[in-house]
Amino acid sequence: MQLFVPGRLCLFGEHSDWAAGYRQLNPAIEKGYTLIASIDRGIYAEVKPHSTHLIFRASLNDGTKIEAAFRMDKTALLAEAETGSFFSYVAGVAAQFLTHYRVGGLEIDNYLTDLPIKKGLSSSAAICVLVARAFNRLYDLKMNVRDEMEMAYLGEIATPSRCGRMDQGCAYGNRSIMMIFDGTHMDVVELKVPKDLFFVIVDLGASKNTQEILASLNQAYPFAANEVQENVQKYLGSISAKITQEVASALQQGDAVKIGELMKVAQRQFDRHLIPACRSQLTAPILHELLNYQPIQPYILGGKGVGSQGDGTAQFIVKDDESQQQVIDIIERDFPQMECLKMTIPSQS
Repeated sequence: MQLFVPGRLCLFGEHSDWAAGYRQLNPAIEKGYTLIASIDRGIYAEVKPHSTHLIFRASLNDGTKIEAAFRMDKTALLAEAETGSFFSYVAGVAAQFLTHYRVGGLEIDNYLTDLPIKKGLSSSAAICVLVARAFNRLYDLKMNVRDEMEMAYLGEIATPSRCGRMDQGCAYGNRSIMMIFDGTHMDVVELKVPKDLFFVIVDLGASKNTQEILASLNQAYPFAANEVQENVQKYLGSISAKITQEVASALQQGDAVKIGELMKVAQRQFDRHLIPACRSQLTAPILHELLNYQPIQPYILGGKGVGSQGDGTAQFIVKDDESQQQVIDIIERDFPQMECLKMTIPSQS
């Protein structure tokens, strides 16, 4: 069986998914709203059942090939998940399926990955969804997309990753969705886009430590102990929710100019409220240099960081495909270490 799971771009609402999970402990925390869209890069694999083992052959986006095999034993799989290795995500999901279903093993040949790794485009979540979908379809478990997402999420949090539930939204494939988080409860609203919207995604060619960002921001929950932590809760709550809902409305009107304005607002508010909580990662000098780079300003409508933010990936919305190419040409000329991806949210009218 052939499977493809795309990466996903968090357009708005980063971090608000896991933050809203703390509502179980502190009802004063706001619900979380995130807006995500799939990208046309991802993880391709051929999958088949295996009687005793989980075998995963990976082809990374840089051409590296790696392979691992694990006995279908819950204790062994959870031990691998806890190591935080590349294969920890695969093992974590498999352990969840052993816990909840009567399944054998899998042989997964991930023969192509054209999704950048560790750049805020949900590469780890895509792997988790791929493994969950393989178990579901090969063993005819009759799970829906939400069920696959849940198993992928449980598998990922069995690793040292402290992701929120948003990441597994890549399971929805080629759709734009708003996800609403309230404790452990999640609602998904599909958005219809009346005309094509054009984006440029930029791998900054730098590095960031997502685990450090998440650890720092989580210190503000469930109860804020000082002003810095109060500001984290304020941004990831009411401020982010308002912006994200305004973007959802603009998206359904095809209003690229409004989305661009809201990107700028979101980045300013993010910087003001969140940088003090994790200066080592969120000051992000390379991200901010690019967002403010004068030669691209005539061609962009707005821009902001992606995923957990930091110096990983930037996103810009532009007027049309011509502007898209202009931005890419300038960035690749002036910042040769960066790599640009075109992304279009297609019209569904």
